[in-house]
Amino acid sequence: MIQDLLVGFVQEDWVEGLDFSTLEKVNTVFVTDDFRKRIDDLVWKIRWQGTDRWLFIYAILEPQSTVDDIMAVRNILYAMLLYQDLRQSSKILKGQKFPPIVPIVLYNGSSRWTASMDVADLIEESPPGLEAYRPHMRYLLVDEHRYLESDLKSMHNVVAALFRLEKSRCIEDVRQVIQELGAWLRDPEQQELRRAFANWLSRILLPRLSKNYCAVPESIPEMNDLVEVHTMLAETAERWTREWMQEGLQEGLQEGLQKGLQKGRQEEAATMLLRLMRRKFGQVPDEITEKVKSANLELIELWSDNFVFADSPDDVFAS
Repeated sequence: MIQDLLVGFVQEDWVEGLDFSTLEKVNTVFVTDDFRKRIDDLVWKIRWQGTDRWLFIYAILEPQSTVDDIMAVRNILYAMLLYQDLRQSSKILKGQKFPPIVPIVLYNGSSRWTASMDVADLIEESPPGLEAYRPHMRYLLVDEHRYLESDLKSMHNVVAALFRLEKSRCIEDVRQVIQELGAWLRDPEQQELRRAFANWLSRILLPRLSKNYCAVPESIPEMNDLVEVHTMLAETAERWTREWMQEGLQEGLQEGLQKGLQKGRQEEAATMLLRLMRRKFGQVPDEITEKVKSANLELIELWSDNFVFADSPDDVFAS
């Protein structure tokens, strides 16, 4: 997955010089307890092709829907802790230079990322002569909501599949991605990754969908294989549909589906989004109704993703 993250979503020339057969996870026990509580991190090291030189990849996973305005500070602090550990553990000896570190922030919130990308931007401008002491360190942002569903679907990439699952709005979307993942992850050495996806689906994604806008039962059994997840969804999809009919929300969804059969997916999606907005925000102004009805399908899908965490109609249409 780290390889797919770099190859598929880091569009920079240096990625081509990496030897992915040397990827190795780094122990992060040196991080203080207080700092570890504030991050979900993955640290990997990888060699440059044909050399014994290492590059460190430090990924911060941000599952929140809010933006951390001091993310640049967290990145530079973590990098310095990592360098300190390399010296204290004698992996970098006196006289040797430290390897480069690439901080990557993986963000799946619905609001636009607005935090400064360089720690220098968080520091006041210095009087003449002090600029040399102003620290600089950038991080690389991967914002999954910037990618269209059509772009993600065209990629044979497990990270793209993860993004599609997180952007899913119904059972069928999830089933389609699971089926593709099952075909990609057939090799015996990928068993642990299949299990990780299955655990995440049963513990995190499906319960989250049940609380938001995809009518999934709240009680989801824990599963350890993608085949098991796919089979469970296939066997219970019809029963879940009957349960939806008993929910107040189903009135709007069913009407949208019926219209979609006659007028196409675009009108179906627009009707469903407007219904949901009326139920959550009350009366929808005419200009918003016209905006949704005249939008293309990709825009409506993006707005539907925004709707999950929206506190107002303006949040739905945020870029």
